[in-house]
Amino acid sequence: SKLTNLGHLEMTWRSRVHFHPLLVRILHKSRLRYYGKPEKKMDMPYQAYFEVADGSGMMSMVLWNSLCPEWYHSMKVGTVLLLDKYTIKTSYPFKTHPTPGDSQMKRFATIEISLNVRDPPTEISIIPEEMVKPEWGLPEVKYRFITRSELDDLPNNHSCDVIGLVTFVGRAERARKREHSEDFWLYRWAHAIDGTSDQPFILELFATSQPDVFEHIHPMTYLVCTQMRVIQDLTENPSRTVYLTTSNESQIFITGWHKGQPYTKDAKVKNFIQWMKSQSEADQMKKTVIGGYYPFPRPPDSFLKY
Repeated sequence: SKLTNLGHLEMTWRSRVHFHPLLVRILHKSRLRYYGKPEKKMDMPYQAYFEVADGSGMMSMVLWNSLCPEWYHSMKVGTVLLLDKYTIKTSYPFKTHPTPGDSQMKRFATIEISLNVRDPPTEISIIPEEMVKPEWGLPEVKYRFITRSELDDLPNNHSCDVIGLVTFVGRAERARKREHSEDFWLYRWAHAIDGTSDQPFILELFATSQPDVFEHIHPMTYLVCTQMRVIQDLTENPSRTVYLTTSNESQIFITGWHKGQPYTKDAKVKNFIQWMKSQSEADQMKKTVIGGYYPFPRPPDSFLKY
């Protein structure tokens, strides 16, 4: 019936209490954040944010508390949502922002959509993809896939998406979030090749909110990582190695999880699949390695250089 759009919301939100329903597509999804503290008695102190868009532009949407376990896994990149009885708040200034696949898209950064279990209880509906009409004008999900041959020329902190065949995966390791803290990040190293270079992608994969994928990254799986950040060693080290690390909005997919994902239409993904069809599986399997300690970045080969 009566819908509003994100551009109209930004212009009118201060003068309204109730808003018309919104029809949006999810373009990015963050990891789930737990913000519980021992002294605060909250049932479900969870939060996740998404970047959602319609024909007028893109805005952040925050999912709060007990709505997270109920909705987080159903809200995928590409999912179309009908939202009603949501609230609008000024944006949290310190959150990270993904790099949009479409650089022309307008971003509404001053406000965000807040979805709560009460005051008021938000009504969320997922619209199946086959029922989405072109006249709604919802943008498609766009990606920034790169090949291994393009990686060395990219600047530090550049955001990109990659696809490759896993040739090495290390054991899960832990790093303290802060010194003397009891909280740890869980991560593992992986190598993936795409046929465009002799060198693999070196990937530092932190555990996202996808434990079922993170634990099952094996050699010979097709690995897709989105919203990765380029880490270039900016010193004058001739043996410098460029690698990619996950960001707050990274999503990881392995063989068995690709069906129906929006990136399957991407030209570079199709090129990779074509290259894989020309490869001998037995030859590639001989080159694969799993587990073990992986010191990276590698120390210099002599104490003098160290």
